Amino acid sequence: MKNYPIAKPYITKKEEKYVLNVLRSGILSIGPKIEEFEKKFSDKIGAKYACAVSSGTAGLHLAMIAAGIKKGDEVITSPFSFIASANCILYVGAKPVFADINPVTYNIDPVKIEKKITPKTRAILVTHIFGQACDMEAILKIAKKHKLKIIEDACESVNAEYKGKKVGTFGESAVFAFYPNKQITTGEGGIITTRSKKTQEICRSLRNQGRSENMQWLDHKRLGYNYRMDEMSAAVGIAQLEKLDFMITQRQKIAGWYNKYLLPHSNFIQIPLTAEHNIHTWFVYVITIKNKRVSRNKIIATLNKEGVSTKPYLPSIHLFDFYRKKYYYKKGDFPVSERVSESSLALPFYIGITEEDVKYISKKIINALRNYEKRIQK
Repeated sequence: MKNYPIAKPYITKKEEKYVLNVLRSGILSIGPKIEEFEKKFSDKIGAKYACAVSSGTAGLHLAMIAAGIKKGDEVITSPFSFIASANCILYVGAKPVFADINPVTYNIDPVKIEKKITPKTRAILVTHIFGQACDMEAILKIAKKHKLKIIEDACESVNAEYKGKKVGTFGESAVFAFYPNKQITTGEGGIITTRSKKTQEICRSLRNQGRSENMQWLDHKRLGYNYRMDEMSAAVGIAQLEKLDFMITQRQKIAGWYNKYLLPHSNFIQIPLTAEHNIHTWFVYVITIKNKRVSRNKIIATLNKEGVSTKPYLPSIHLFDFYRKKYYYKKGDFPVSERVSESSLALPFYIGITEEDVKYISKKIINALRNYEKRIQK
């Protein structure tokens, strides 16, 4: 029986060579590779400055601090995201205020943002979900009107574009993540991009225990953290960047195959849609099940027996236990996000999967849904 994982990184001899060179150099941290990676990444997306860190979550935390978000402030963000995009707001003592999502792109709905603005609102944290940009033109207008900062959570959307401009270049700062299931990986790791030299300097200090670049090793200017990226991870990132365009093209091709084999079955599922003005870079391929009576968990179990790994993607953040307890959220507060969370299913998606594999997986999914619906109709 064939077995298809949800994701796996695309690693070649190039990554091995670059990491081996670092190991042989004897410089394993705070060396030349991290600066090389920062420069090449910022050049690639059109940002002026970058600061590599140990994870996307670390990057979001530092972006909040650098933006001056503090206790008592409110930051508007999406409930449909990985939990770090809301938790980073809590890290600095501020309050995440959720606005519901667009039912087509699953990104935050600009119309809902404006309704959430209060005198305490300081920023909008936009999450470019699954590899697709938010409606930045509308969001930028809202931010300008209300004098709000924009921070981009681009952790899932490396190289994605909105109207010809890449994500990571719209806000005061942006954060990308490089976990092994992302478009590119450094193992663990992330990067902050910004147009501000001051923001870069603050983030570089904060990632390195609060030290300033011109201070001695044990002299500290501010409260900082150990959020450094190591040289081996940076070397992997450089190798990955050199083939980023190829990898994005491959991911787009795989998404096209899924569209081809799943679109004829729109009575069972909704395939992911790309906004007209977006270039999608496909972090994951997520379908939603249309029939509310179908148990997604049972479909997952059935497919797992067939060797096809699938996964719910993503839960709505406001319904996690500690968010319910802290802010008294309940079901029905953000109905679009909740509906997508209850019906979404991420499919096997990685470079190396073939069109025949996608055809096979698609057939297994549709058969599982068809058989389940037959049972519940009896």
